[in-house]
Order: sequence, then C-alpha cells, then structure tokens
Amino acid sequence: MIDLKENPTFLNSFLEYLTGILNKSVNTVKEYNYDLAHFLKFISHHFGLSSEENIKEIDIHDMSIETVKQIKLEDIHAFLYYLTETYHSKAATRARKAASIRMFFSYLTQKAHLLEVNPAQGLETPKLDKRLPKYLTLEQSKELLEVTKAESGDFKERDYAIITLFLNCGMRLSELVNINIKDINFYDNKLNVVGKGNKERTIYLNKACIDAINSYLAVRPHDGVKFDSRDALFLSKRKERISNRMVQEIVKKELIKAGLDISKYSVHKLRHTAATLMYQYGDVDIRALQVLLGHESISTTEIYTHVENKQVKNAVESNPLANE
Repeated sequence: MIDLKENPTFLNSFLEYLTGILNKSVNTVKEYNYDLAHFLKFISHHFGLSSEENIKEIDIHDMSIETVKQIKLEDIHAFLYYLTETYHSKAATRARKAASIRMFFSYLTQKAHLLEVNPAQGLETPKLDKRLPKYLTLEQSKELLEVTKAESGDFKERDYAIITLFLNCGMRLSELVNINIKDINFYDNKLNVVGKGNKERTIYLNKACIDAINSYLAVRPHDGVKFDSRDALFLSKRKERISNRMVQEIVKKELIKAGLDISKYSVHKLRHTAATLMYQYGDVDIRALQVLLGHESISTTEIYTHVENKQVKNAVESNPLANE
C-alpha cells in the first residue's frame, strides 16, 4: 500500500495520472512510486536540503516544485551513478528507474505544465547486458514434473498444477496467483489472464494443464474459504488466495527435490523454460510466442530465440564446405 502522505503533491498527482488515465496496475504504480520517491530523496540529499545521512529515510513530503525545477540532466546521471556505487544495481534496474524518471518529467512538462524544461529529455537508457536467459532442459523439466507429481501430502495436486502451468504456459507469477476459476473456459480449453499494464490475454491450455487443473479442483477446499478468495483457483493452507511468496516457496521446494540449483533457477526461470522449449521443440513462430507471453515488444521475445551450442556446432558441420 502506498502512503501518499509521505509524498509531495506533484508525485501523488503523477501516480493518480498513472492509475486514472493510463490504467496502470497497482504493482506498476507501486514500482513508479518506489523509484521516484528514492530519486527525490537522493535529490534532497544531493542539493544539501537534508542533514539525514540515510537517503532512504529523508522526508520529502514537503518538497516544493521549485526544487524539482532546479534538477538538471547531470543530477539524474548522479542518481544512476549513486545506484551503481551504493547498491551495485544492475543495468536492468537502472534502466527501469531511468524510464520512470523520463515518464515523470514528461508528465510534469507536458501534462501538468509544472515545468517548462524537461531535464530528462536527453536521458539515455543504461546499456543492458545481453545475457542468454537461464532455463531448464527438457529432461530437467520432466524431472521437475515427476518429483512434484510423486509428492505426498494435502497439497500435492495444487503444487503439481502450479508447476504444470508454469512449464506449459510460460505465465508470470502474478498472473498465476490471480487466476480465478471463472477465468477458465473448459469447453475451449483456454484461460484469460491479466498481465502487465492490466492487459488481458488468452492462454490456451493443453491436455497436461487441463488434467492437472481438474485433479486439483477435485480436492480444492470449498467450505471455509475466505470470502474474498472464493473465486481464486489456487488456495493456501489458510483457505485464501495463495500469495506470490508462497508460490515461490513451492517452486523452490520442488526444484530442490529435483536436484536443481536454486541459485540459478526460480519461478521466472520456469517462464524462460516454457518459452524456450516451445520455440525449440514446437516450431513456434516468434510473433505467436510474443502474444503467448504477453510481451509488448517483439525485441523482448527475441531473447528466447537463443540456440544451444550443440545447434551452433551442427550448423557449422552442415556447411557444404565442411569436408573440402
């Protein structure tokens, strides 16, 4: 929950714009608030307006727009440098914060008309490292499914359905947690999920997914379910909608049982795995994969078109000049 009392009025106006006009999700607005509050606290310290040494503890609720008018591009660069030096922030993290700052100043100049000059006009995105996504091999994926299915206990059907959906559909953690039973069309074997930016998309369910969901629904609690969780597909032991943290713990537990390195693999790596396996084994068009994963940009999906070293070697060996 965002405590608006801790923010200056112009920041709250921006958050209201994100919610009311751009229809950003609650989680997205929280990220913007976190990024921009941190930035403004740094500015307060950077300009010598606060004696508090711990930047995150600086009070900015009464910061005036006159202070913001003094911000220049080099001050934003200083913030990004501070993130690198103090927190060893990765390029992806700094890129996200730079994007937040750009949109914030764009709002202040073009929408709210509180600034005449946009200091973030020439702000570049930190160069991202091009790293191949980590993913499970087909054999590792099968092993993970097998150990989860062989589980004993009250929640084995639930946990198996969760792992099955991740590995077959490539959905995000928040998308899985927020599935309601009414979102599933069992006649057409499809599911509607709400992804980033409150964008709804359809995910088609294969036989493995339908079977796993039906097995879970056969044992899913009905009595005593919390009122606001009655429609939720996945329930916790307390009979309420399962949390992000709980799903992460379930995946971690099953990865360990499958003998997989939890420092390398996580919930999001299962999304990478689903995308990679579909691309490598399913003859899936990159644009179809983009729609399935809910990516706004095709460039995001292109990271899944990586190929294994074995495939590269085979490509070289198949060169017609290889035996000349």
